[in-house]
Amino acid sequence: MLSRNLLSKFGPKSLRRSLVQCAVEYDTGCNQIVIKTTQRENGDQRKGKTDRKGLLPIISGSLLGAAVISQVEPDEEAIKSEPKKTVRSSFPSLASLLPVVRAAEPIDSGQGDQTPPPPNKPKSRRSQFNFIADLVEETAPGLVYIEIKDTGVRDYFTGQPVTSSNGSGFVVGSDGLILTNAHVVINKPRANILVRLQDGRVFAGRVEDVDVKSDLATVRIPCKNLPEMKLGSSSDLRPGEWVVAMGSPLALSNTITTGVVSNIARPPDELGLQGRDVPEYIQTDAAITFGNSGGPLINLDGEAIGINSMKVTPGISFAIPIDYAKVFLKKSADAQKTGGGLDSSRRYIGITMITLNPQIIEELKTRIQIPQNINHGIIIYRIVLSSPADNAGLKPGDIVTHINGKPIHGSRDVYKLLEGKEDLNFTLIRDQTKFHQITVRPESPH
Repeated sequence: MLSRNLLSKFGPKSLRRSLVQCAVEYDTGCNQIVIKTTQRENGDQRKGKTDRKGLLPIISGSLLGAAVISQVEPDEEAIKSEPKKTVRSSFPSLASLLPVVRAAEPIDSGQGDQTPPPPNKPKSRRSQFNFIADLVEETAPGLVYIEIKDTGVRDYFTGQPVTSSNGSGFVVGSDGLILTNAHVVINKPRANILVRLQDGRVFAGRVEDVDVKSDLATVRIPCKNLPEMKLGSSSDLRPGEWVVAMGSPLALSNTITTGVVSNIARPPDELGLQGRDVPEYIQTDAAITFGNSGGPLINLDGEAIGINSMKVTPGISFAIPIDYAKVFLKKSADAQKTGGGLDSSRRYIGITMITLNPQIIEELKTRIQIPQNINHGIIIYRIVLSSPADNAGLKPGDIVTHINGKPIHGSRDVYKLLEGKEDLNFTLIRDQTKFHQITVRPESPH
């Protein structure tokens, strides 16, 4: 029988009461535990009728009692013959009846322990879910780093031309055609364009075509069999879609940033951009900064769906849709077949200009009282020191309305005149309402 001291340590009062009604004996002859139960007769019950309500606590008490007795004392003869040997019950313990699951241990699927482990080790989460790394590995060979060297300024120690700016681009033609932003490669004084590929090779590039209003340009390098970047479609782009921005921000080449598409059609008017042919921009929260310009914005299929163009503030950046760039590439290819395109011998004068729009003109009329009949032109924002424009006497703040008698409606008109060979006679406004005539002799890049 179980002692009352042992019973007091287990279970509630009802369970202890049930255990008292159970007798557990150990038969040393057959090495088994025999459970005997007794049942009190109720005066109101008929003879031979079983109390079903008391059967369940008797069974539970029997199991608990059998689990507690995992080792019993042997008889005196067994102690004398084998003092160190104990007699154990073959009745299973309670712990063996309950399933045990240890932490960080795979749960059995029900096939038992006899199932052999898989021959190949399953993929880890790192290799299974790092889709960005797989995407970059696939598309990175088509990314290039563009460096602009100013041949007019030499490093004091090395004597090499200094880097005036840098940007990014990507290969769109295996014969050496590269797509980038126009502001990366044009309007650079005495510029030499160096293009660095992913394998470390560096080539001198030349601007093949440019569209200032769309801020797109193509650069050609003397290299064949280049890995092309796949061009996707921006028409089926969805807000919230994952994108990867690739480029060389702050001259840190081969930099990868990720984000989502915040807006698929942001009009340029909301960005304060005037005179742009791009009907809408892709807004993303992927980090884009100085040096990322011209690099691709890639979807998860490894396709370029935009060209990184500008950053407004951290978390708000914009890219030119690739569908618009495709139109530019087609027009450029057709122009090259007919002998058109950009003249590679285009000259420079060394100015940075801003196209006058109605808002800027009204602001200028209020502040500096320019003539009321002015409704077009450019304003000179910055002049390169010792450039042709500086030597001729142009100054920041000059408002140019005509060049060689032709009205100027934007920077594109100035670029077309720089493709010619004649000198440029600027008609400009300085000192409020006074008109001046200044002749600038552009400098040839050769």
